[in-house]
Amino acid sequence: MALLPLAFFSWALVVRKMPSWKAALYTLLIVILIALGIYGMPAPMVVMASVSGSFYGIFPIMWIVLPAVFLYKLTVSSGQFTTIRHSISMLTDDPRLQALLVAFAFGSFLEGAAGFGTPVAIGASILAGLGFHPLQAAAACLIANVASVAYGGLGVPIIALEGTTGISSQQITGTIAWLLPVVSLIVPYYMIVLLSGFRKAKEILPAILVVSVSYTATQTVTAIYLGPQLPDILAAFAAGISLIVYIRMHSRVENISKYAKEADTTPENINDHPSGLQILRAWSPYLLMTLLIVIWGLPGIKTALVGAYYGNNPLLSALNVCGSILSFKIPVPFMHEQIMSQGKLLAVFWKWDLLGASGTAILFTTILTKWIFRISWKSWAETGYQTLREMRYSILAIVTISAFAYVTNYSGMIRSIGELLAQSGGLFPLVSPLIGWIGVFIT
Repeated sequence: MALLPLAFFSWALVVRKMPSWKAALYTLLIVILIALGIYGMPAPMVVMASVSGSFYGIFPIMWIVLPAVFLYKLTVSSGQFTTIRHSISMLTDDPRLQALLVAFAFGSFLEGAAGFGTPVAIGASILAGLGFHPLQAAAACLIANVASVAYGGLGVPIIALEGTTGISSQQITGTIAWLLPVVSLIVPYYMIVLLSGFRKAKEILPAILVVSVSYTATQTVTAIYLGPQLPDILAAFAAGISLIVYIRMHSRVENISKYAKEADTTPENINDHPSGLQILRAWSPYLLMTLLIVIWGLPGIKTALVGAYYGNNPLLSALNVCGSILSFKIPVPFMHEQIMSQGKLLAVFWKWDLLGASGTAILFTTILTKWIFRISWKSWAETGYQTLREMRYSILAIVTISAFAYVTNYSGMIRSIGELLAQSGGLFPLVSPLIGWIGVFIT
């Protein structure tokens, strides 16, 4: 019975073609009925688990995604997105190198900063603007995303795993750091092979190696020494800069138009080359976002932003006051110290560190972008409203999925599934990817 909600959700999406938010609502209802009727979970606890899951869907998940999409839409509405596309076309007109630069390097940056589908949505739109067929653009971004998804959304998957397992995020990150390099090394080559074939991939093998090695080395070292928040972002910069330097140092390789639109393979007005300053201005929001996220993660500032700084620095002390006011930790009614796990009562809290959240850093970036691009407050607000309106069903889907995930976890259904899979014995390494696929699929 524990597998029934997942089976229904898959059926509703794949067979019945239901909107994700509607399928999630029906699945939540099924999960609640199973939790009440079969697992004997008290009704107040079911309600609070659903509410807690919904809150988690809003904060921190959507609190990261919404500002990131908002930032992207500001670059589009201000016309700077066209300059971004031009800057890529000026660097190289080879679709293979463009895929490495946008789908892999920039996609990894977006995955690390926001996650939750953002790199596919934004990266594919850039590639489509460069002349890629939309399906090929989406495929390239989806394949490239494999290398960065473990540290996605500023380490949200690992941080969430820390909360459910009790294992420190640094310890989890250290383990992943030694498992992921094989994947990170292969993905760029695999992506180009699928897009253009073995022969065409071999033609740019040096460029692929430059990207693979620089990305993997930076990702691994960052994960081991800095934790789960920055591996994707710093690795993306390393891979992107390395590829740009390589392209500048070598002559332009043969252009392939197989996956480009025949009618127009370059952005409009490509002859109107933007200056270096214009290109820097267009990319500046993403550079600022990276800088602010790094600042947000610095040890002293990080503790002050959540109201946990006890040092003597006057600036950090002042920041600590603001962090304390905007940080909340509330015991969840009917759940806090009411659930037994491994012989201990679980401490269950609603925890919101509003100022210290990475999404807040991205939101500040959108405010700085308003001044950089000279956008009026009215246009800024209208773009923000448009972002909320366009993503309303995505928000509902994420909130509902998070709610049924919480009920599934606290009712004991996840434990039942785990015990079932544990019986596979030596075959567990073959079965375990299925668990990951299910998790990615429903989130």
